[in-house]
Amino acid sequence: MEIIEINDNLLAALHLRAADSERLRMNYDLRTTADDTSQRMLNALEVGTRVPIHRHLETSETTICLHGCMDVVFYDLKPNEDCGGPVMGDCGTVIADGMEANVFERYRVRLCPREGKYGVQIPLGAWHSVEVYEPSTIFEAKDGAYRVR
Repeated sequence: MEIIEINDNLLAALHLRAADSERLRMNYDLRTTADDTSQRMLNALEVGTRVPIHRHLETSETTICLHGCMDVVFYDLKPNEDCGGPVMGDCGTVIADGMEANVFERYRVRLCPREGKYGVQIPLGAWHSVEVYEPSTIFEAKDGAYRVR
């Protein structure tokens, strides 16, 4: 049995790796066996990270902010537009490069624990992304095993 403590040391190490990564983010898989079919992870997000606008077609997503400050941004497709994106990962789709003009921002949810704004439940199929204002760590949970397509 492996006990994983989620503490300042773990988060600091994760943020060092995120700051050194090209994508300016790094996740830490919380599954403890290959048989675990959930998706549970910590995700360290640095200012300037770019998360493509995407949606999950087979699961909702729970996002809880442990520290930092960021917005989860929700989008809708403009009428008669197509996302043009590939199906990827956990049965989700991503807006193709250059297709961002085909969406419009609908709503933002601020995640900032010091303001008492802890998390959001992202509905199945909702187009979303993030805007990070200061280094932030989130806990993410989704249904089902991650599958690369």
